[in-house]
Amino acid sequence: MKKIFLAALAAFMFLALAGCGSSNNPTPVFVTTILSDPVYDGDIQKDPQSGAFTVTQGNTQSLFAGIDPVSNVEYRSFLDFHLSGANGVPGNAIIDSAFLDIVINSIVPQPLIGTIPLRIDLVSFQPPNLIGSDFDRTLQPALATTTVTPPISQSDFGRHVTIDVTTLMVEAQRLGLQDFQLRIMEDLGIVTLGLIEINDTTGVNRNTLAPLLQVTYF
Repeated sequence: MKKIFLAALAAFMFLALAGCGSSNNPTPVFVTTILSDPVYDGDIQKDPQSGAFTVTQGNTQSLFAGIDPVSNVEYRSFLDFHLSGANGVPGNAIIDSAFLDIVINSIVPQPLIGTIPLRIDLVSFQPPNLIGSDFDRTLQPALATTTVTPPISQSDFGRHVTIDVTTLMVEAQRLGLQDFQLRIMEDLGIVTLGLIEINDTTGVNRNTLAPLLQVTYF
């Protein structure tokens, strides 16, 4: 399903952008898909009592984001996409669109009543080994940010969720970042307790289940 949706989206964007050039010199449009790097993907949890951070990173199979409604432990997920290399995005590329695709393995509580609002920050955790302070939006400030619209609901359980991250990709390109790194967290306005598990398998189904970034550029 993910591949079908993204392929259709890419085809639509290709036709739309191709029409922007003259018939003799059409605008060249490129679409690339990049899987996240499981070595640097991870999450950080914060204990509500002690304030201590626990970092989990490297081939974890699953990432967590949100607030556990039982323990009140907060989790923030981190994804790393390499922009350099054969399937990357050239430094001089003009970004037309960027979409993040994730598969939600589980949602707590179950069933979910209401929704879980999520925020996605563009960050730069370099070197790419996570440390506890990356959890904090003051110590590791967002370079750009967006919200997941619509928020996560029960209907997203076990499904692909596609999120528009174009504004984040545009900023990453402007800054000349070599990696597109994201922090996924609960949007802490009116706090809604809920936790999602993001599939980050390193198994045979990684190409269809793991976090994927699709970028259209020219």
